[in-house]
This record gives sequence, structure tokens and C-alpha cells, in this order.
Amino acid sequence: MAQNIGGYEDPSAEVLAEAAAAFGLLASSARLHIMWVLSQGESDVTHLADRVGGALPAVSQHLAKLKLAGLVRARRDGRRQIYYVDDPDVVTVVRVMVGQLSARTREATASMRRLHGTGV
Repeated sequence: MAQNIGGYEDPSAEVLAEAAAAFGLLASSARLHIMWVLSQGESDVTHLADRVGGALPAVSQHLAKLKLAGLVRARRDGRRQIYYVDDPDVVTVVRVMVGQLSARTREATASMRRLHGTGV
């Protein structure tokens, strides 16, 4: 029984389950950081591990989970696997969420500095 409120129809149970699974994978700060880095361009696992500050085996495991869920893809470049986000909608969601939270943090920090009179 799908409701149509405000021009939007309720999604099916299958779609909601798929979205919850994707959000569940992104609930890990390490995987979200990997997705953030990949939303800016493709990368191999060594560069990703350096960027996110994780051990190579752990980053590889996170990539395997993201790949299995269809959030990340890989292509071979010689002996390296190059990872990328193939879905522009996933990139948008990650960028918007992280960008909004970063902006809120900056605003809160600036407000605290003004409140304490440091102004820096």
C-alpha cells in the first residue's frame, strides 16, 4: 500500500531494504572515508590506505564489502586494482552528507571562537 504524499510515492520494501544495507555499509567511518576519497577520483588500495590512515589489509576488506554491495567497482591497471565509485548518485549522497556536516562543524567552531572572544 504505497502512499503518495507531496508528489512522492513510498518506495517498496525491497528498495528500502537495499537503501538500508547501503547506508549500513556507509555507517562505518572507515568505509565512509574511503567513499569520500573515491568520490574525488579513482585510487588504488595503497593510496587509499595512506589517505584514510588504515592498514592495507583492513582497507582491502572494506573495499571488498563496498564492491560486493555494488557501491564500488575496480579495474585492472597492470598489476594494480584501481577502485572507483561508478554511481554518480552515491557520490552525490556522500559529498552532500559529509559536506553539510563539515560546514556545520566549521560554523559551530567559528561561533565558539566568537563567543570566547578569540576570533581566530
